[in-house]
Amino acid sequence: MGRDQMNKNEEYLEIDLLRLLAALWRRAWAIILAMVIFGAAAFGYASYFITPLYQSSALMYVNNSSFSLGSTSVSLSDLSASQSLVDTYIVILKTRLTLNEVIERAELKYSYNQLAGMISASAVNETEIFRIVVTAPDPEEATKIANTIAEVLPDKIADIMDGSSVRIVDYAVVPSRKSSPNITRYTTLGLLAGAVLSAAVIILMELFDEQIRDEEYLKNTYDLSMLAVIPELYTDSKGKGYGYGYGYGYGYGYGYGYGYGQRRHDSSKGRKKK
Repeated sequence: MGRDQMNKNEEYLEIDLLRLLAALWRRAWAIILAMVIFGAAAFGYASYFITPLYQSSALMYVNNSSFSLGSTSVSLSDLSASQSLVDTYIVILKTRLTLNEVIERAELKYSYNQLAGMISASAVNETEIFRIVVTAPDPEEATKIANTIAEVLPDKIADIMDGSSVRIVDYAVVPSRKSSPNITRYTTLGLLAGAVLSAAVIILMELFDEQIRDEEYLKNTYDLSMLAVIPELYTDSKGKGYGYGYGYGYGYGYGYGYGYGQRRHDSSKGRKKK
C-alpha cells in the first residue's frame, strides 16, 4: 500500500461523510418528527406522571462562643469551632431520637426512614450557619416539617453537647413553586433524544444500504470499469406506450460481472390504426 492507496482511502472517507450528511438532510423531516414525538412524550410524562415535589428550608446558627462578663468579642477559634460543629449537628439532626420527636410533634404519617430521606442539611458558604431543607409532595407539609425540626433540634443538641447551642436564624415559609420535576429540562432531553436516535437510525440504514444507485457508485466502491450500456424496452402499465432504460455492465477477471439497470420511462400516446 502506497501513498496513492492512502489518498484513495481518504477520498472514500470523505465521500462517505458527504453521503451520510446528504442522507440526514434528505430525511430531516423524520428527525424533526422524532424530536416532536419524543419532546411531547417527555413533556407529558413530566407533567402528568411524576409527582411534583416542593422544598422548604430553615436556617440555623451554631453558637459556640464563650463571652466574658462585659465583653462581646468573638475569637476566630470560636468561629472555626462553630463551623466544625455544623457536620456534627447535622448528624444529630438525622438521628432516630430527633426525627421520632419531630414525627410525634408534627403528627406525621411518615416512618423514620421516610422522613430521613426527605431531609437534607448543609453549611451555607462554609459559615457557622447551616440550612435545613425538607422535600415533600405537599408545600405546607414541607414547611411544617422544617419549622418543627428548627424547634426540636436546639433542645436535642443542648441535651447531648455542653457549651454549644443552635439558634433559629430564619423560619421556613411555604414555597410557591415546585422544585421538581423540571418540565423544561425533561422536554429538552426528549428533543435531544429524538434527534440523536433518529439520526442514528438514518446513519445505520445508510451504512447498511448496499443498493446500487448508478455507475459512479460501482466505480468508486469496487473500482470497476463500464463495459457496455444495454437498452431495455418495456411497455408502460396502461399499455399505451413504451419505455427504455440502460443496463450498465461491469466486470473483472474472466467470469464475473455486475449489472445494473436504470429505467427511464417515456410515455407516448398510441396512434389509431387506419
